[in-house]
Amino acid sequence: MDAIRRYIQGKIADRRREDNFRTLRLVGGVDFTSNDYIGLAHDPAFHERIEAEVATHELRGGSTGSRLLSGNTAYAERLETILATFHKADAALLFNSGFDANYGLLSSLPYKGDTILYDELVHASIHDGMKAGKATRVAFHHNDLGDLEAKLKAATGLRYVVTESLFSMDGDMAPLREMAALCAAYGAGLIVDEAHATGVIGERGEGLVNLLGIEDQVLARVHTFSKALGGHGAVILGSDDLKDFLINYCRPFIFSTAMSLHSLAAIGVAYDYFPKLNDRRKHLTELIHFLQASFTPAENMHLLKSDSPIQSLIIPGNAAVKYVATQLQQDGYDVRAILSPTVPKGKERIRICLHSHNTTEQVKGLLAAIAKHTSVTAS
Repeated sequence: MDAIRRYIQGKIADRRREDNFRTLRLVGGVDFTSNDYIGLAHDPAFHERIEAEVATHELRGGSTGSRLLSGNTAYAERLETILATFHKADAALLFNSGFDANYGLLSSLPYKGDTILYDELVHASIHDGMKAGKATRVAFHHNDLGDLEAKLKAATGLRYVVTESLFSMDGDMAPLREMAALCAAYGAGLIVDEAHATGVIGERGEGLVNLLGIEDQVLARVHTFSKALGGHGAVILGSDDLKDFLINYCRPFIFSTAMSLHSLAAIGVAYDYFPKLNDRRKHLTELIHFLQASFTPAENMHLLKSDSPIQSLIIPGNAAVKYVATQLQQDGYDVRAILSPTVPKGKERIRICLHSHNTTEQVKGLLAAIAKHTSVTAS
């Protein structure tokens, strides 16, 4: 036991020495950090609708088991049909989280002798899923179609291309139409994580794949419910055969307790809300344009170009970005520093998330505070 304690203490000391020690903190101040892009998590009427929906059904104390045992319900199956119809997919399969969905899909479908080509900036859940599987993993440069094609040519076995539609740290979007064309040319299956696009991108918040009309060119899509939906869980969209495959081979689905009725009801209510939230999406777009137009770069920082709610303020160095984030928090703005190794060294950042419940005045105040504190770090 003493040796194990020393090992744990040593690893913690490593984090402190590298200036990337993580701690939990409570939410406070003007929200510029959550993924609640269209304000559903903070909407009392939305939560009242969920409670009313739950009250119309017989409520059990828990899910009682996995869906393959006692946890399957007609309610869950109806919800999967609703999700598949909304996103123009043949079939849908619910998962307890986006991490579970990505991990399960990438660890079970690509197999030994196959090749996964993935954007170098994909989420940790995708990395962990690929590592758990037996396929060869090859990264391509971020959103670089030339690099992707070169690596598709060299790939062996069944080929899978994995990307996010809206990238969670840089806030930019993948060239999905062109990627789908490359996949078609080389017989590869395109897998798209739509986590941060769900509820935000498209006229109804349906995501980038639907907006582009390339549903039939995508092997699998992952939509999560913990961001713009203000809930929890995820869904994998694809063919009926893919759904059957996952039910039989995907361990996170097979061995996880099913979601509760409350979680399922929250998802269904959110999808009913989506088409009615155009005013919120319009206001969010206006805030994005305002921040990009109003930001003044400085020697020690710059703002990545992004037309999404995710705005990344690059402040190189863990110590420097932590200092600015702490000062902004003390000024009443809830922002968080993103440190290396979560992002590459030298690209540490404050990840500013905009929401439909933010105001132009709040954005002005945040920009003024950033200018004040970054001038201190530069001096």
